[in-house]
Amino acid sequence: MSILKKVLVVLVVGVGGFLVFAMTRPDTYRVERSQRVEAPAEVVFAQLDNFKSWSAWSPWEKRDPAMKRTFDGPANGVGAGYSWDGNKEVGQGRMTIIESKPPRGGSGETAHVSIRLEFIKPFATVATSEFTVKPEADRAATVSWVMEGRNNLMGKAFGVFMNMDKMIGGDFESGLANLKSVAEAEAKRLAVPPTPPPAQAAVTP
Repeated sequence: MSILKKVLVVLVVGVGGFLVFAMTRPDTYRVERSQRVEAPAEVVFAQLDNFKSWSAWSPWEKRDPAMKRTFDGPANGVGAGYSWDGNKEVGQGRMTIIESKPPRGGSGETAHVSIRLEFIKPFATVATSEFTVKPEADRAATVSWVMEGRNNLMGKAFGVFMNMDKMIGGDFESGLANLKSVAEAEAKRLAVPPTPPPAQAAVTP
């Protein structure tokens, strides 16, 4: 057997062994991060339920200032859609809100927004992303951001070197920190009564 054939055999065996090992990796993945926000649940929820608000806090929005964005469907709630097409850092994909449960004032119930997340580039896959907003007694809220999906063979092979939690967990933390700043600023703005217009001097006929 020639040296070239021996090298090819070694490569085939090595790749085959790697793929067999990759197939033993988990079939699913889950990434979750949480953040306390000093703002009412209603204020926080409004930032999540409308995709046009995401530009102020999403960790990926500023990675490609030239990214193309398309909105469709209703402005917020079930059916609202957002598509993006950007550079290699943000890729291409689409999000659609499939479930939306806003806070009920004073009830203490947890609100949530569920999203179908479709990645097109750099690789095609589908995942589910969900935000839950739990009201706290002191007009604050705890926000949790979860993403779940299935690992195909490519995902399993990639997971041998870098799992999803390590890959995007930091982005979730950054996004939630941004969301905290935006929601708390909005809560303060809403709490300040509007300044009345200056009184006009009476005109004597």
